[in-house]
Amino acid sequence: MKYMMTYDLMEATRNTNQWLGASALAFASYPAVSMFPNPALEWMKAWGEVTERTFARMILKPDWNIPVVTGEDGRDHLVEIETVIARPFGDLIHFQVQGRAPMPRRVLLVAPMSGHYATLLRSTVISMLPDCEVYITDWHNARDIPVSQGKFDIEDYTEYLIDFMRELGPDTHVIAVCQPVPLALAATAFLAGEDPKSQPKTLTLIGGPVDADANPTDVTDFGHRVTMGQLEQTMIQQVGFQNAGVGRMVYPGLLQLASFMSMNAETHSNAFSNQIMRVAKGEASEHDKHNRFYDEYLAVMDMTAEFYLSTVERIFKNREIADNKFVVRGTPVDFAAITDVAVKIVEGEKDDISAPGQCLAALDLLTGLPADKKAAHVEPGAGHYGIFAGRSWRNNIRPLVMEFIDSNA
Repeated sequence: MKYMMTYDLMEATRNTNQWLGASALAFASYPAVSMFPNPALEWMKAWGEVTERTFARMILKPDWNIPVVTGEDGRDHLVEIETVIARPFGDLIHFQVQGRAPMPRRVLLVAPMSGHYATLLRSTVISMLPDCEVYITDWHNARDIPVSQGKFDIEDYTEYLIDFMRELGPDTHVIAVCQPVPLALAATAFLAGEDPKSQPKTLTLIGGPVDADANPTDVTDFGHRVTMGQLEQTMIQQVGFQNAGVGRMVYPGLLQLASFMSMNAETHSNAFSNQIMRVAKGEASEHDKHNRFYDEYLAVMDMTAEFYLSTVERIFKNREIADNKFVVRGTPVDFAAITDVAVKIVEGEKDDISAPGQCLAALDLLTGLPADKKAAHVEPGAGHYGIFAGRSWRNNIRPLVMEFIDSNA
């Protein structure tokens, strides 16, 4: 019960801060206040607006908001989101461009389950829609999943990926981003050994911890600094009565967000201070750079406790992927079984989450894959988000990935 109380306490704190922001905004916006102009009240109004928006975004799943796609016919085509496979913990969805013939490139984006929703890859999806049929793994918030649906750990995650790949067939090009990189590699190796006809054509791995010890960072080295008992006691809480998943043990999104923010506390603090001043001066807008970034960054989701703990224990502590010892439902996964799936590694030179070398370690595991089917790229000056959603992705990495897909199609 202690954990349920702390879970509800975090939500109460978030709700209180949202209310304080709304109250400050309402008070400073009262018409009578404008009779006596006061810079302090303008600042109070701006602080209330930014604060309310900030804390309100933490419990909302962002919309995809995919714009129209202009086809070769010069017409604008609407994009409809259709569910291909519906599962309790995550769906396979397709961005169907209406009125357009199916594109020859079929791409499966494997989104991370690491605190943020799949919409974190919105700009990645938008950049690929003009040239590809795009599918993505849309993971659900654990607090909304009833306990009756059972558990969900990294083996379940891998099985979901296996089923999604089987559904899309062998002409699929898989692109995994960040956290799911080692599990997407494991799912491909599993199919290579058990169902070769369902293997994807290519596998692009972007900034993921295949071997965290290859080049440790503060994030990936965290698993070595604490015991599993410490993690369970400090990170795991029980979903409260307000949610459908009441009683489920989770790693709360709000707790994850606190960890994210603390890694670059000064940067985030300055960003919000500057935004408050811009709002007070009338220089901010609904969709300015700050709001576009933080509307997505602050929207967090809970992870199941078993997924979080099994990831830390099996991927980071026991190095089951790095040492080729990963097992799915009693079946050993042998990465040497991958012999004809082209694999490309993408890393960012300044990635402080999954540093260069951690993802590249995947190529050393693929002992059965010919050298001409292996490729790697380190993007100069790029950080973690830049390699899949920023300028580096748009200008340099995306064209390289498209070329890699076409050359191995």
